[in-house]
Amino acid sequence: MDARAQSTDETLAARVERTYPTVAMVLQGGGALGAYQAGVVEALAESGVQPHWVAGISIGALNAAIIAGNSPEERVTKLRAFWDAICQPPFLPAPLAMPPFEGISWPLAVQNGLSGMAALRTMFEGQAGFFLPRLPAPPFAPWRSGPGTASWYDTTPLRATLERLVDFDRINDARAMRVSVGAVNVRSGNFAYFDNTKQTLRAEHFIASGALPPGFPAVEIDGEYYWDGGMVSNTPLYQVLLDRPCHDALIFQVDLWSAQGELPHDLAQVAARSKDIQYSSRTRLVTEYMRRDLEQQRLLHDLMELVPPERRSDPAYRRAEARASGALTNLVHLIYRDKPYEGHYKDYEFSAASMRQHWRSGLDDMRHTLAHPHWLDAPDSEHPFVTHDVHRL
Repeated sequence: MDARAQSTDETLAARVERTYPTVAMVLQGGGALGAYQAGVVEALAESGVQPHWVAGISIGALNAAIIAGNSPEERVTKLRAFWDAICQPPFLPAPLAMPPFEGISWPLAVQNGLSGMAALRTMFEGQAGFFLPRLPAPPFAPWRSGPGTASWYDTTPLRATLERLVDFDRINDARAMRVSVGAVNVRSGNFAYFDNTKQTLRAEHFIASGALPPGFPAVEIDGEYYWDGGMVSNTPLYQVLLDRPCHDALIFQVDLWSAQGELPHDLAQVAARSKDIQYSSRTRLVTEYMRRDLEQQRLLHDLMELVPPERRSDPAYRRAEARASGALTNLVHLIYRDKPYEGHYKDYEFSAASMRQHWRSGLDDMRHTLAHPHWLDAPDSEHPFVTHDVHRL
């Protein structure tokens, strides 16, 4: 990168830091597709823009652990180590499982077949440093019972991977970065957010956020068991907007599932499309709802400025004051776009070749977004909530 580019990036980072007291990253769940988020982080690191808050669910929570648990200088390196580790089969060498197809003009049918083979291997073998199948399988092991073992796979390897790559003392320093991850209480069915401003976060909080049944077991935390937060809501945007301080915020929302898509014509396409709709978690609906709510809070804030000082002790004014907010919100949306060869198994297709393509997609999308630096300008009082999406140009 030349000196002029560095100067531009540094100026952009300095402007963002000066403009927004809160810079947040919101990371959706999506299994193997999560490498897209790592590419986004790499592009942000190139620009010098640093988040103050990272919130994630499922694989987004695991990426959040790597981001928050390492210094800015080490984040991309540790993300690369994490994804390289979990995108290896645990037994046979990867080249025997799936020849690399990036950079090679394989016919689409061949790419689809190779991708399907990689997903099939994941189902039978698991992934190194992530999860392994329980042997014997649950139907043949009636003696093995309980919420912590009722699953097809054992996620013990994931704990070792996180403990190797993550500094949990750093994660729990909320002054350095706020961290929030979502999970579902199995007993009550209620959604729960684990947050380093409210509790000490350990490896199990992040593992619980990605414990999708029946593949992965529930995780015990303080006497309660938790499953993957994506079962209720796969996007932590609502929580970030609801729980944010009352000041201006720049939010990078990185989604792995697109609510919009083509009409399916066969059962395989139906399976893929239904996953997209289910796990996109009504992102556009939540965004629109929160936009209207925050605009009303801003309007109430502006109207209250018209109230004479002698009337501001009135109880009605005090109630309105508690509901008003002058905060401005800039939401930058990035959504992973499917590759032509991918099928309904894309979220558990952990081949190294696909991981590198997902990573590159996130890197490219974030670079293209940052090529529009005016998108990071602060909103104005007439439009207190603005959104930008490079795919909607």
